Amino acid sequence: MDTAPGREGLAGRMGTRGPGAGGDVISLFSGAMGLDVGLEAAGLGVRISQDSDAACVATMRANGRKVLAGDIRDMSPGDVLDAAGLSRGEPFLVCGGPPCQPFSLAGRRRGMGDPRGGLFLEFVRMAEHIRPRFLLMENVRGLVSDGAALEAVLDAFSGLGYSLLHGVLDAADYGAPQFRERFFLLGSRDREGIFLPVPTHHRTHQDPDRRWRTLGGAIRDLEDDPGGHAEFSPERTALLKLVPAGGNWRDLPEGLRRKALGGAYGSGGGKAGFFRRLDYGQPSPTLVTSPVQKATMLCHPARDRPLSVREYARIQGFPDGWAFRGSMAERYRQIGNAVPVCLAEAVGRAVVAAAGGDATVRTKRRRPARVRT
Repeated sequence: MDTAPGREGLAGRMGTRGPGAGGDVISLFSGAMGLDVGLEAAGLGVRISQDSDAACVATMRANGRKVLAGDIRDMSPGDVLDAAGLSRGEPFLVCGGPPCQPFSLAGRRRGMGDPRGGLFLEFVRMAEHIRPRFLLMENVRGLVSDGAALEAVLDAFSGLGYSLLHGVLDAADYGAPQFRERFFLLGSRDREGIFLPVPTHHRTHQDPDRRWRTLGGAIRDLEDDPGGHAEFSPERTALLKLVPAGGNWRDLPEGLRRKALGGAYGSGGGKAGFFRRLDYGQPSPTLVTSPVQKATMLCHPARDRPLSVREYARIQGFPDGWAFRGSMAERYRQIGNAVPVCLAEAVGRAVVAAAGGDATVRTKRRRPARVRT
């Protein structure tokens, strides 16, 4: 195992009410650690991170993290607690994002029919024994579109005896230069006043710093020094040269549209991702696990290439010094599957505020003040 970096505890800020007051986090299905990095930015301390993917484990180790590598189905809760150096009931938070492909809107949404769809039960199994003060599970937005899958998830978590809250948050509303919706489920063992974070960024705002962040603000300085990236085929590159920033296949000359889309030309849907060139002046679309796929292209706004790995990491909010390991495809996949760091931080701050019991102003006034015009 690797040595975890030092951190500052939260006992002084959050009081000392029972186990978990120090902000210790156990992270499951950690991936590239976007969720972990964000929670640490909120003041929490990740004691152990777990994953079975070899490239993700290599990334965690490259960044000096304490890692529990292997299939969670082969682990006992005691194994996880021992690795974290904690006892039952002591962790402040258990968090994680079980593999989400079965619920993804980009896939076939097989839901509970896919064996990976049941891995959330491993999260429940761990939480049942570990008994952290709070739970945090995240997943793709597609989970809420699968009624049977969502009901199964909520039923399983309800059996833990925690008060629960769930919803979908868009990373653009929390400072990410990207539209990315994620499902979050929060749970409180002690039935504290948990809540989802209030948006901090908006499409329109009088303060420029509170407006949605744009792709240009995040990656423009990398335009001439992007680092490693995949390549489009010569045929696709020739077509992309004809697409302006913010455009897609619809901006191609009419005679080339059928050639560009091939068999997809006559299919339904908007097909917005085909031959898509991004726009510096807008937030990025949701990052996918590969920027070169025909239906989900992510072409740079000003260069005839896909976004680079380094640009992907910037958009997701990883520190510039964060190391990613594995092949080029594995690095794209890790970053594309990650939770945006600023969104994770916002959720972490909401949990910290709930733990502190100071998230609400106590007042007798019920109605908001009105602006007279």
